[in-house]
Amino acid sequence: MPAEASTSRPPSPPLTERQEARRRRILHASARLAGRGGFDAVQMREVAESSQVALGTLYRYFPSKVHLLVATMQDQLERMHGTLRRKPPAGDTAAERVAETLMRAFRALQREPHLADAMVRALTFADRSVSPEVDQVSRQTTAIILDAMGLDDPSPEQLSAVRVIEHTWHSALITWLSGRASIAQVKIDIETVCRLIDLTAPRE
Repeated sequence: MPAEASTSRPPSPPLTERQEARRRRILHASARLAGRGGFDAVQMREVAESSQVALGTLYRYFPSKVHLLVATMQDQLERMHGTLRRKPPAGDTAAERVAETLMRAFRALQREPHLADAMVRALTFADRSVSPEVDQVSRQTTAIILDAMGLDDPSPEQLSAVRVIEHTWHSALITWLSGRASIAQVKIDIETVCRLIDLTAPRE
């Protein structure tokens, strides 16, 4: 999921253990509210109350609802990545493993359609101020795909293929959420684009 060029916003200092716990409560509250009612159900005041932080504190962590929901998507992808590492895909080829991985991630989002819709809408609305958070979503998606491929040091051509696969996965999610594509069609599109992995594999 590509981002525009990052803004000059300075990197945040590492969070303390207490701050990290607070951030996790905020993300959990965001996911829970989005899961109940989608994008519109995530109100910053309610997130603050649910996660037991002051509203001003919430805004220091996440300047807007879009920042919060994009960070929620990164957190959800990180959780999926952990699950996939515990139970790796079983395909014989890299293309098969990536397709299986992305369909497993897709089905996880399918089980929470309101949450999926809220996160994807936030990505769609994100402007330059949210670039660091969008970049994190993209990096997490890339890491999931590279893990499925079994690659630590991809070539520029392979990274290009990964980016196209990410674009297709994101687009498939949008078309499914809007009712313009069936799960069967999504599966075909994902399997088709994953063939780029074979085309960009280094020659022996």
